[in-house]
Amino acid sequence: MKPLHFLFCALLMCGTSSILFAQKSFPKSGIADQKSITYAFTNATIYSRYDKKIENATLLVRDGKVEAVGQNISLPPDAIVQSVQGKVIYPAFIDLYSNYGLPDPKAVGTRPKTQPQMLSNNKGAYSWNEALKPEFTAAEHFKVDDKKAALLRKAGFGAVMTHQMDGISRGKSAFVLLGKERAHEMLLSTASAHHMAFRKGKSTQNYPSSLMGIIALLRQTYLDGNWYKEQSEREETNLSLEAWNEVLSLPQIMEVRNHLEVHRAVRLGTEFQQSYILKGEGDEYKSIDQLPTKKVAFILPLTFPNAYDLSDPFEASGVSLRKLQHWEMAPSNPARLAAADIPFALTSQGLKKATDFLPKLRKAIEAGLPEETALKALTQQPAEMVRMSDRIGSLEKGKLANFLICSAPLSDKNFVIHQNWIKGHLYELEPMHELPAEGKYRLDMPNQGFDLLLRHKKNKASISLQLNDSIELPVKSSLNKANLSLYFSPSKEDKNFIRLAGSIQASGNWSGSGSLGDGSWVDWTAKRSGDLSPKETKDKSKKTEATSLVDKNISHPFGAYGWTERPKANTYLIQNATVWTNEEDGILTNTDVLIRDGKIAQIGQQLSPNGATVINAEGKHLTAGIIDEHSHIAISRGVNEGTQVSSAEVRIGDVIDPEDINIYRQLAGGVTTSQLLHGSANPIGGQSAIIKLRWGYPAEAMKFEGADGFIKFALGENVKQSNWGDNWTIRFPQTRMGVEQVFEDYFTRAREYAKLRASNSKYRRDLDLEAVLEILQSKRFITCHSYQQGEINMLMKVAERHGFRVNTFTHVLEGYKVADKMVQHQAGGSTFSDWWAYKYEVIDAIPHNGALMHEQGVLTAFNSDDAEMGRRLNQEAAKAVQHGNVSEEDALKFVTLHPAKLLHIDQRVGSIKVGKDADIVLWSEHPLSVYSKAEKTFIDGIIFFDRDTDKLLQAQNQKERARLVQKSLEAKEGGAPTQQAKSKYRHLYHCDHMQDEAR
Repeated sequence: MKPLHFLFCALLMCGTSSILFAQKSFPKSGIADQKSITYAFTNATIYSRYDKKIENATLLVRDGKVEAVGQNISLPPDAIVQSVQGKVIYPAFIDLYSNYGLPDPKAVGTRPKTQPQMLSNNKGAYSWNEALKPEFTAAEHFKVDDKKAALLRKAGFGAVMTHQMDGISRGKSAFVLLGKERAHEMLLSTASAHHMAFRKGKSTQNYPSSLMGIIALLRQTYLDGNWYKEQSEREETNLSLEAWNEVLSLPQIMEVRNHLEVHRAVRLGTEFQQSYILKGEGDEYKSIDQLPTKKVAFILPLTFPNAYDLSDPFEASGVSLRKLQHWEMAPSNPARLAAADIPFALTSQGLKKATDFLPKLRKAIEAGLPEETALKALTQQPAEMVRMSDRIGSLEKGKLANFLICSAPLSDKNFVIHQNWIKGHLYELEPMHELPAEGKYRLDMPNQGFDLLLRHKKNKASISLQLNDSIELPVKSSLNKANLSLYFSPSKEDKNFIRLAGSIQASGNWSGSGSLGDGSWVDWTAKRSGDLSPKETKDKSKKTEATSLVDKNISHPFGAYGWTERPKANTYLIQNATVWTNEEDGILTNTDVLIRDGKIAQIGQQLSPNGATVINAEGKHLTAGIIDEHSHIAISRGVNEGTQVSSAEVRIGDVIDPEDINIYRQLAGGVTTSQLLHGSANPIGGQSAIIKLRWGYPAEAMKFEGADGFIKFALGENVKQSNWGDNWTIRFPQTRMGVEQVFEDYFTRAREYAKLRASNSKYRRDLDLEAVLEILQSKRFITCHSYQQGEINMLMKVAERHGFRVNTFTHVLEGYKVADKMVQHQAGGSTFSDWWAYKYEVIDAIPHNGALMHEQGVLTAFNSDDAEMGRRLNQEAAKAVQHGNVSEEDALKFVTLHPAKLLHIDQRVGSIKVGKDADIVLWSEHPLSVYSKAEKTFIDGIIFFDRDTDKLLQAQNQKERARLVQKSLEAKEGGAPTQQAKSKYRHLYHCDHMQDEAR
């Protein structure tokens, strides 16, 4: 048997005991020299699997594969043997999310600086949309890059799955080894997974420009792929759809930006019977209780944010409490998923450099991630996720010899990777020193002696001179297996350096000679005198805090004003209130309202509590909850998909943001229900979402159950792109006449589509036309952005020609001019109280518009279209009294009962009536007064806002913020890396907000 230092000699030997007959496609220049090489690593602690530890074991490797692993293994006579006693051998790590070896993605064409790009620049029979690239095959572009591979090897990785990180559908990834050999030998799989992302990437095409557009495009592509597959005689050849259908048989990996997108991806996957492996962003802990544990798996980054530099109090005020809390909690994310039994793999993706991975992994382990789970997430789990566990991920007979030789267990603070073996090839990382044992040493020389402390740190010995319990002086040292040298001053005052050199005996004792400060020579010896005390080990890991972070309750939503425990319905008796019923009973004084099981159970005087929580409302007013017919709060990554003339396929319900602080703020203004509308950038916009403002609940739980479907239409300057600049002249329509033709065209096409659906022939489902057809079938209803009387009249005539009516004209600032026609058409109007003169087409707007429409019999409401105005809609209602002498009761109905009727939900909300949902507001005084405050806001009998509780929450937020600020300052003072404190303004959407938020 040969020791390992004879390796290179052995490789040069001409004769070996057996000859390999492995064949390769490349020709061999010169004499063939195919040898069988066997390595044996003995006396190690070996993890053959993440959960199988073997002490004093041997790993036998032959020709790049594991031959045997275990104890008492017979070594073949030709084996190159290395004793690695005291070392730990692990399977090499696997990273499933990498772009290693691939060129940087480039746009198909030049991004247009002038005109919008409507269709793909990609030449050939490919998808109409540049962001869909299922035909891309990473293996065809892969090149070995040893410089980048070396960094990954240093982090412990032996293999990665690589794909091009660009676009929504990114094609097939390749599973590759991180060795130096040519690509042919490093490629293990040319089709490992199909990668997707909620990102548009470098596409220069306009569509999609929003997250809801991305989801709609994916939804349509699933349908198109199925349609394409089922055609017996194809009318077209689409190479992208052919590739799409092919990649659906692979593991599906979806990249998301945050924990909210996790749930959006899960819903999309469920819709099309797809199980996604989700590449997360590291904040999954925020809504871990909502995850379906049996149907979801993750690839988790370790991109924990640095502490914030909060030394400047004014700059510090711009960092939200949510960001500070995430800084603290992020390292516990893997541990929390592990505790929830959710499978995951770990990735180095997102780190500035791959070598940051091991320190981040250490931080995750300190934050509670079990060592066994960490090892599984780096070996067996990723291999199983992409169906490669038969070849890699563990050290078992027949599998590739990808393994690490390490100084200590993974969780040890002195963990160092000495060697990374890939397919049986050695990559040396850190020399394998045999260091003296940690502990206390007594150094003796004539007439004096010293106490030394020796600590291990990352494969190196650190020695200090101990003067007393609190003072140590550094000792410069050099140690290897047999020799050492020491260089130190004997005290703080004595700068005459002592220089010693010597050797380490087999017994562990040290001895040698050296020079004192006066130049004289002495002999010296040193012996280990004991172990380090816990204080002397200087172990700064905070396991107590780590445990508390894993067990810490997460508020919903995460950040300020969140609930650690979501509020629940209770039985309440509100006594002696002035009750604005919005019913025939009108306004009732000194009246009680009983709430039970989320409903209004009784209305009357001197009702019996019968165990209910009593709320004294004497001198206060009780109204139905305010309903905002036109809102743009709580929407993620774009309110407009205005890149096409119709975006009827997109759904606001796909992108509800339950963490938007404006939900809480509007609860404080008495709002209980909002219609979240698409913007007004195109004639036919997207499908709206009606939500109850259930603060702290998941997005799906906020949706108003059983509500009819609505869709946004738009007229006027926005849709014909009047104010977009001279370059925006490509998309039809460009005139108001063209807008009418768009409606005529789409309704006509929808009728033809209906005939196709009824023909029993196989057809392509068109989500755009299906939504328009629902309008004709009275299954979906129009809320139309409008200003000028001519266009309002036009759309009503279009609707009448096609046999339906327009449900609501919103804004409708010239509604007073055509109120009689709206009544005849049975169209409602949801307007502003007193907005005017903010652009030319509202030149004829007047503050009496709402009152005049109401007087003519139009079902009239006031809306906000603005997050700030949404907080004071009660005051907006009061303006109807000022501008038009509307009665106070009717004015309140403008923001309660009337919008409920416009949204077809008045059977449940909008008035205080027995049997209706307990969506009510208790006001401090007259609800139309500028001095009135919403004291309690109920939804379904649950108090979602309480002014007294709000004061407690504000104090709690201030206390939590102060704690985190101090913790961040301490981290900075302790040498932790920091990031600049930057405030980020959250844009508040309006109808005409246009920005590409799909990248």
